[in-house]
Amino acid sequence: MKKTIKWNLAQKAERTWWQQYLKGKDVAAYHTWKRAYWDGILQAIAQHVEIKPGMRILDAGCGPAGIFMELGNCEVDAVDPLLDMYSADLPHFKPEMYPYVTFHASPLEQYTADKQYDVVFCMNAINHVSDIKLSYDLLTQMVKPGGILVVSIDAHNHGFFKHVFRLIPGDVLHPHQYDLQEYAAFITDRGFTLLQTLKLKHEFFFDHYVQVARKN
Repeated sequence: MKKTIKWNLAQKAERTWWQQYLKGKDVAAYHTWKRAYWDGILQAIAQHVEIKPGMRILDAGCGPAGIFMELGNCEVDAVDPLLDMYSADLPHFKPEMYPYVTFHASPLEQYTADKQYDVVFCMNAINHVSDIKLSYDLLTQMVKPGGILVVSIDAHNHGFFKHVFRLIPGDVLHPHQYDLQEYAAFITDRGFTLLQTLKLKHEFFFDHYVQVARKN
């Protein structure tokens, strides 16, 4: 895996962001809010994503409070390069709270699994990877035939700013800058059918979406 300057800067910024964001937040209250957030996402995509007990699920780029929090009846792997930092620095993340999750402190590009998953989630993370094409290759390969891939993205609304942000660090947390159609192509070009595109939030530069796709 090639760790670019942009990726290294983004990882440092991500670490600082989490430290500042969670500073002073009550742990129990934050967990309650975050679980409700993930439950809302799961309900919004339930037409295409049916979570059943015992399913094998991957939470790629899980962060300290990923969707793994709401998957207690499943067999979950959760992957993030900053997990050791989260565990050491953030009282909001303690791996022992999630006995059904196997945590892997690894960049997505270096994660290997000896199995395929019923559902692969990559939530608020694909913009942060070093090699986005390799990451999509790996994510799609780890979905079993007929399985589901769920990716959330920040997609550019304006072509001009997309190209500007590619040239200058206008968005240091996100090394990759694409629009909605380009993100869809990353999925459909790898043998998936796009089932749902759900807009979660609108902002001037980016809209935040969830894309749901099935492996053909």
